[in-house]
Amino acid sequence: MKIRGAVLEQIAAPAPFAESAPIIVCELELDQPGPGELLVRIEAAGLCHSDLSVVDGNRVRPVPMLLGHEAAGRVEAVGAGGADIEVGQRVVMTFLPRCGACAGCASEGRTPCGPGSVANNAGELLNGGRRLHRDGAAVHHHLGVSAFATYAVVDRRSVVPVDDDVPPEVAAVLGCAVLTGGGALLNSARPGPADRVMVVGLGGVGMAALLVAVSLGGAEVIAVDTVPEKLALAKELGATAAYTPAEVVEHSVQAEVVVEAAGNIRAFETAVGATAPGGTTVTVGLPAPDAKASISPLALVAQGRSIVGSYLGSAVPARDIPQYVRMWREGRLPVERLVSAHIGLDEINHAMDELAAGHALRQVIVFE
Repeated sequence: MKIRGAVLEQIAAPAPFAESAPIIVCELELDQPGPGELLVRIEAAGLCHSDLSVVDGNRVRPVPMLLGHEAAGRVEAVGAGGADIEVGQRVVMTFLPRCGACAGCASEGRTPCGPGSVANNAGELLNGGRRLHRDGAAVHHHLGVSAFATYAVVDRRSVVPVDDDVPPEVAAVLGCAVLTGGGALLNSARPGPADRVMVVGLGGVGMAALLVAVSLGGAEVIAVDTVPEKLALAKELGATAAYTPAEVVEHSVQAEVVVEAAGNIRAFETAVGATAPGGTTVTVGLPAPDAKASISPLALVAQGRSIVGSYLGSAVPARDIPQYVRMWREGRLPVERLVSAHIGLDEINHAMDELAAGHALRQVIVFE
């Protein structure tokens, strides 16, 4: 079938992307779903730094690649052999499928699925191969989803069904920002009721972590960012204090749990330095592969601090997304506040500039 999608043609094109236009919106051919696969009509797709990291070259992926990994849509068709999801069901897309049989899948989210990671790096679906073509040549999938398009074929293990009362933009953001930011707390840090929580980096993932921290109703929730507007929004969303990184150092602000969600080394070092004795730093940001940080091993040993890496919030999507949906229904997780703009597919290059400049939380592409 014919679809319309946003294809990354060139990695590390010069900024601004609105001028260099590394992403081209064009017509493509999409195969019908194979066994264990679904055809999904995309309703909403969020722009994430993981998309930007492919565009700017921090994460090298094969091109041409149809981008987009955070999305929600309706199932339009089911591949041969059927599936446990019916046509018409709304689903949340998740960017790390779990095969259910490898050592990673047996870790309860602590480590990624091995076959899922291999497929993602190759630009393929979990069952192998590509379902996207243009002028007879294959186009790579992005993280098993490729949601910046009118339709997508995905593996059943790349989606989680949700009820119709969950709006498309809420469902989309649950699939990456909330899974990653919320999971950093609920799965990796597990703060106690008396623990102060600090979030360093208030993009979509960081602000989601802050929302989940506030929902826990524990001690202080401290927001850290360089952008005044983001600090102000964090206070609106329930943060008890908001600081710039310089103010954190100047006032020796510390917390028992610190989530680093900025994806750069200065933010990581700020987060480690702000972790109280006996506390835990959880890092979910994705800096450049060659980035190196400077920390004191003595401070870790002498003060009993821990540093934990958390990919996709150490999530098991089928387990965790229903929990976030319940929190949203109860009014404890206002995910809608993460959406900073609704955009059209043709605005994709400019939207990447907005994301790179730190102006946006979650820009959401809305499809008719």
